[in-house]
Amino acid sequence: MYIEHIAMYVNDLEKVKKFFVKYFNAECSKLYCNFKTNFMSYFLSFDNGARLELMTRPDMENSQKPLNRTGFIHIAFSLGSREAVDTLTEKLRHDGYNVISDPRTTGDGYYESCLLDIENNQIELTI
Repeated sequence: MYIEHIAMYVNDLEKVKKFFVKYFNAECSKLYCNFKTNFMSYFLSFDNGARLELMTRPDMENSQKPLNRTGFIHIAFSLGSREAVDTLTEKLRHDGYNVISDPRTTGDGYYESCLLDIENNQIELTI
């Protein structure tokens, strides 16, 4: 058994798609549109086969996203090395993204950093 994909509603489908394509080398499907419900989505595929579905529709609720809450909290990307974590963290910081924790080794042994994407979803970068 494996997780086939994770789905995330977003406000700006095109901007979020471009974020994942630019920084995480995602490959993007063609846009799917259901004109009856105004639902639109892209499937993003990553090197190891994991997929992320980005979805939008006009009737979504846009609640605050505190970091300490129940439910799904972050997406973690394994970059393969400390250097890759450091480099991408600095590139995202330079490009104006909010790095909420600098690269470090956590108490449970992960080397990681965390940032917020353009819609304040938490992204973890790890080895």
